[in-house]
Amino acid sequence: MKKLLNAAHLYMILGVVSGLYYRELTKAEHFTGQTQLGVVHTHVLALGMLFFLVVLALEKLFSLTASALFGWFFWIYNAGLVITVGMMTLHGTLTVLGRDSGAAVSGIAGLGHILLTAGLVLLFITIGKRLQAQPQPSTAGAATVAPSTLQDR
Repeated sequence: MKKLLNAAHLYMILGVVSGLYYRELTKAEHFTGQTQLGVVHTHVLALGMLFFLVVLALEKLFSLTASALFGWFFWIYNAGLVITVGMMTLHGTLTVLGRDSGAAVSGIAGLGHILLTAGLVLLFITIGKRLQAQPQPSTAGAATVAPSTLQDR
């Protein structure tokens, strides 16, 4: 669980720093157009911080880390997010500086998206396996009320 909290915390810091970077770079370059830097901040906060806080809550409920697939999910998702956000930052920075980013940046960003998707698939498989492993609540000891008793009320 500590690993999930640390990941959320790290992405919170990166999200705030990326917003600061966007503001300061565009201000220093007197840039007023559209750039991907403008959405890096929200991507990092949503896909990083908020996402890992939700996974932390799911871990508390379903013990996701007990699954062997959890480690694969964690590292593949993080790699995908870092690559995706890194390429967004590079592309946005080059746009602000008036340079072309080229096809390689788009290709690497696509690889980041593929890894994000693979990580999400692994997360859903992990959740499914943990749900199946959870003991179902028993109703054997529950008190039952006879239908005739309900009519008397």
